[in-house]
Amino acid sequence: MTSENGRTSSETRGAALYIASLAEELAQLAKSHDLDALAYILDMARLEADQISRRWSAPARHNPEPS
Repeated sequence: MTSENGRTSSETRGAALYIASLAEELAQLAKSHDLDALAYILDMARLEADQISRRWSAPARHNPEPS
């Protein structure tokens, strides 16, 4: 599958996984410094990136058009 910008699903999934990893590390850093609001936002970014990576790793569904 190719995205609107010409990237393959593998590239998009890889970028999302990388972003999720970075967001997780940054959230842990924020938590360790009692930056609760920032940690929360970074956790939300991680969750979003995880969802995107799962969406791009799912097999494409074929929805036939009604007759």
